[in-house]
Amino acid sequence: MPPDSEEYLGVDAGAAKVGIARGSTGARLAEPLLSVETKEAAETLASIAEENQAAGIVIGLPRGLDGQETAQTQAVKNWVVGIKEKIKLPLYWQDEAATSLAAGELQTSNFKHQASDEHAVAAAIILQDFLDTPKQSRVVV
Repeated sequence: MPPDSEEYLGVDAGAAKVGIARGSTGARLAEPLLSVETKEAAETLASIAEENQAAGIVIGLPRGLDGQETAQTQAVKNWVVGIKEKIKLPLYWQDEAATSLAAGELQTSNFKHQASDEHAVAAAIILQDFLDTPKQSRVVV
């Protein structure tokens, strides 16, 4: 890994499950890791972040088709407030427009990843979008 490369975790937070992915600014490639129950996600994220020496966590921010906030937007924002106490890393928002749909399509195509599911793949798509975003355009929680 290049010396200026940083590791990040990507998150697709849902009501029941949270998908987790990892990637680096050096490789500029995100990979799905796993999904966990939402109630266990903060501890799992903290552990994976420490294990990978992550520089931050990127959280998908759901919005409506016209960019408006929805009930799910507020649910994810509330969830993030709860995990901020347990995870002492920078948190970033990444628009997750259509990532779940794209993840479902990838899962039914030839793309397969060991032990991944739709939530982990959606987290990888969210993280990939973040890695492709110029640093000055990133949105801190």
